[in-house]
Amino acid sequence: MERPRLLSMPLLLLLVLVVTGACKRDNPGPDPSTLPAMSNKLRIRVGSDTFTATLYDNPTNTAFVARLPLAVSMVELNGNEKYYDLPQSLPTNAVNINTAQAGDLVLYNSNTLVLFYETFSTSYRYTRMGRIDSPTGLAAALGRGNVAVTFEVQP
Repeated sequence: MERPRLLSMPLLLLLVLVVTGACKRDNPGPDPSTLPAMSNKLRIRVGSDTFTATLYDNPTNTAFVARLPLAVSMVELNGNEKYYDLPQSLPTNAVNINTAQAGDLVLYNSNTLVLFYETFSTSYRYTRMGRIDSPTGLAAALGRGNVAVTFEVQP
């Protein structure tokens, strides 16, 4: 009688890695509303408009706040976000956020600061940094091209 063929070990291992990897990508991490906030608020200036953001208390923001104030030219991307490549990396804890909300401030990879001005679905992984307290008027202030933005600790 012929013995049934078993999956080879490498194929079985690959299957396990694919399944567990898919589960990790779908986990959006903790709900942002449950993340502890820093005592510092962030002031974001775009032209004559000023927005206040609450930063999450994490190593990324500790390193980011130490570099403030920061005046940068943020680059337009996809009609929903502005980004700036920081000269130095920051600590990361990236998760798949599933939905980017207008007003979210995140870090992509370890050195790209991203400010979303439109809400949309995403499969990318970001480190959550904070959220603009009232994003009303943010899209209009940022416009559709590259824009000068200043980040500073609110006194």
